[in-house]
Amino acid sequence: MRIGLVCGDGVPASGLLTIFRNVVALGVDLHLLDLPVSADLGYAWRPDKPAFHPYGPPEQESSELLEPARQAPPALGDADRTAAEWTAIRMSVADSTTLGPVERAGLHERIDRLAAHYRQHFTQWMRRNEIDWTVAVNMTLSDAVPVTKALHAAAHDRYREKRAGGVLFWDHDLFGSCAVYDKGVRMYPDRPNAFTPLPEAGPGVRWAVVSEKLAEEAAGYPVPEPPRVVPNILPRVPTGPLEPRHQQFLDGLGLDPRRPILLDPVRVFRVKGVELALELLAAARSAAAERGLPAPYLLVFGSLAEDPSYADEVQSTARRLGLLSDVRFLDGVPLCSVRDATGSWRLDETDLLRTAAASGGGVVFTPNTDDVETVGLGPALAAVAGLPCASTSYAAFTPVYGEDFFVVRVDPHPAGMARAGAELVTALQAHRAGEPRMAGLLRRNRQIADRRFPAGPWAKLLTELAESAG
Repeated sequence: MRIGLVCGDGVPASGLLTIFRNVVALGVDLHLLDLPVSADLGYAWRPDKPAFHPYGPPEQESSELLEPARQAPPALGDADRTAAEWTAIRMSVADSTTLGPVERAGLHERIDRLAAHYRQHFTQWMRRNEIDWTVAVNMTLSDAVPVTKALHAAAHDRYREKRAGGVLFWDHDLFGSCAVYDKGVRMYPDRPNAFTPLPEAGPGVRWAVVSEKLAEEAAGYPVPEPPRVVPNILPRVPTGPLEPRHQQFLDGLGLDPRRPILLDPVRVFRVKGVELALELLAAARSAAAERGLPAPYLLVFGSLAEDPSYADEVQSTARRLGLLSDVRFLDGVPLCSVRDATGSWRLDETDLLRTAAASGGGVVFTPNTDDVETVGLGPALAAVAGLPCASTSYAAFTPVYGEDFFVVRVDPHPAGMARAGAELVTALQAHRAGEPRMAGLLRRNRQIADRRFPAGPWAKLLTELAESAG
């Protein structure tokens, strides 16, 4: 079976892409998927990511696994005009209750104009790449309603052509659970409205979400049946000594191998709370100095180019805390470890976890908004690598991980941050020393992660898709 990928969150370091990598690896192991996967990563319709609009980063990732598709040309002929229209439509959809009848009719017409352009684009793309099923990631949200509408139409077109296949809408976020604000304005309506296409079960369309909570939300949507729950798949992290690419990566970033590495597996995007991760790093550094221990480093997965205004705040925080020598921004994490144009190694998520484990480090995960994360994979990544994790509180944590999952709790207030920094250093020290109690806590974390993120549901879904593709 050949699958394609359309991702509404395809900026560098998107965790959605690394999860998709794990899904593809499972499909290959099961002899169900052919490689590479042709992918449209959404740069053309995400003007809110100006550094990557409309054609992506200067050096687009290409590997044996993923082959970026040619981006569609601007729908209105001019890139700036098209970008302005995308933004205006997104804001109008989010605030549609304020529109009168004439404005609502006009918004439908503007959506249809862009949707017709993308329907042709995706239908031709599926045909050209002989795609059986297209996986559309987070396209139910209203970032790009015209593209979502076009995908629904292209799914039916493809099904009529082949009498099989179509589009699998795979959602990690839905309307009510994704309370993201842009300049004080909510980016999404809190529930679907007349302008937001929803996946309806039928020929050419399937729908999956990553958690029971999302399925419960979707059960209240105006669709015949809710989506099926298919939990995320976690990476397999090898053990054993580091290999030359890991050492070359450390050398390239000027990292002292005697110091522990903390990973912050998030984009540099406001709700991800990178500024809190820096505050935690400063607290941990102070605690380590008091005990005569080496100070940890912090490696942030994301790109400073994604959200320039927030990136300025993050860098200002790093300067204020005197952390510039201790933090590295990785500018996006590739799906597979690769040398860049300069010959320097860029490590994938699995290799970064291996490197942190070898250093006696850990994972930090500090969302600064309680109701945005629907899963929050930072703790799970720590678990599969056998690492301690520090995390702020967020609504989805206990429903996903349960009461028994061990994390260092991060309170963003000054006294709480100092306490969390000291507790994190204690956990790192205990782990490095092989203390039995810490080993037991981390072993239990791994067992919880294995139960909460089983591969079986994805194996079953991939098998069904392959059978339906003929």
